Amino acid sequence: MAPTLAAVLPYLLALATAQKIGTAIPEVHPKLATQFCTTAGGCVTRQTSLVTDALSRPFHAVGHPEVPCSPLNQTLCPDAATCAQNCELEGVSYGSIGVLTSGSALTMRQYLFNGDEFASVSPRVYLLAEDGENYEMLKLVNQELTYDVDVSQLGCGMNGALYLSEMDASGSRSDLNPAGATYGTGYCDAQCFNVTFINGLPNLNNSGSCCNELDIWEANSMANVFTPHTCGGVGSFLCAGDECGRAGVCDKDGCGLNPFRSGSKDFYGPGKTVDTSKPFTVVTQFLTADNTSTGALSEIRRLYIQGNRLIENAPASAAEKDPGTITQDFCTAANASSFLRLGGLEGMGASMARGMVLIFSIWNSDGDFMNWLDTGSSGPCSETAGDPKLIVADNPEVSVTFSNIRWGEIGSTFNASAPGTSSAFIKGNAQAAMSAAGGPRIVSGVVWAAVGVVLGYLLC
Repeated sequence: MAPTLAAVLPYLLALATAQKIGTAIPEVHPKLATQFCTTAGGCVTRQTSLVTDALSRPFHAVGHPEVPCSPLNQTLCPDAATCAQNCELEGVSYGSIGVLTSGSALTMRQYLFNGDEFASVSPRVYLLAEDGENYEMLKLVNQELTYDVDVSQLGCGMNGALYLSEMDASGSRSDLNPAGATYGTGYCDAQCFNVTFINGLPNLNNSGSCCNELDIWEANSMANVFTPHTCGGVGSFLCAGDECGRAGVCDKDGCGLNPFRSGSKDFYGPGKTVDTSKPFTVVTQFLTADNTSTGALSEIRRLYIQGNRLIENAPASAAEKDPGTITQDFCTAANASSFLRLGGLEGMGASMARGMVLIFSIWNSDGDFMNWLDTGSSGPCSETAGDPKLIVADNPEVSVTFSNIRWGEIGSTFNASAPGTSSAFIKGNAQAAMSAAGGPRIVSGVVWAAVGVVLGYLLC
């Protein structure tokens, strides 16, 4: 028979220096190699790893895994200090939550078979620095982020996401939260969710956890969107009441660019220009007004590579021919009022300059079936195709794979044939060099150096 809370409580109260990190399940972070790239030195591999969110872990009475801790339990968690004394955070077996890594590849599954049925696990993981104790902080102003992705197993209603949030590097580690980033604490985003624990502490005041959020990739095989969301605060902060709402301290809707919504219905999907039945590469560039890392963010640009062929993004509207990018003018035309009110691209760039945490997730939604992503004006899926009950019945093996994740100077993370040329490479900040030399800043949406030498880095 399991001990009752009354039997366990005297033992807990006697522990003046209670252990905060459990030992029932060892925490072994899955390794995921990433790369940082420069035009001069190429790409250098970093021995980074992943950690799952603290809310997906067992959190229980010290020494008693069978007694869960919760802010609703006023005996164990009447206040933050007592809760920290009485409760401990456990490790997890990453295979049991649908997370598998191999070298530089991460595969996440939505469902796992538990012996009776396929159960939802919906993992969310964060990139840890090489020390394994703090988050890797990406500072992508005047840089680019590139990765390969396979969404072929993600149908309507699924969302395989890669995004950034301005979380604290330590996971908001403190005396009351010694686990910190090592155990995945400190999550925040622009939705300001009211969750049971914030920064490793019980959320006793119904607060929301807020910070700037940059959704670089939210997608399945039928539709995709990338969306910056700004907030009025710096770093991770709390909101209360109306502050957490749609007219509050963070922009919940964002300023997003979806090729299908923009009118390019044959651009992205199985057998289309970007053929989602096969893996492809996604490049996202964060350009500044003065082409420096201290300048104001002025444009977010998207490129794709498939079969060694570079594919420019679809136009931002049916009336335009140039590749679509996110700019202040685009967000104004899109009536992204909250995004603009809370700082717009310049505010987003300031957050990026301070550093943001890279996050991977896979999920679906009982509430709206992910209609905002892939239904109606956003994509070709029906309003009910994203029902999780239909998804698990039709394809319980749904998964997404991200691999070869690298970031660094503009033009340093990829090689690909440019449209209309047999061999052209972006090497170095060719944009800045050509612009300074009086040459064109954009050729077919990107600077393609069909020049004999571009900063001396051709074909290196």
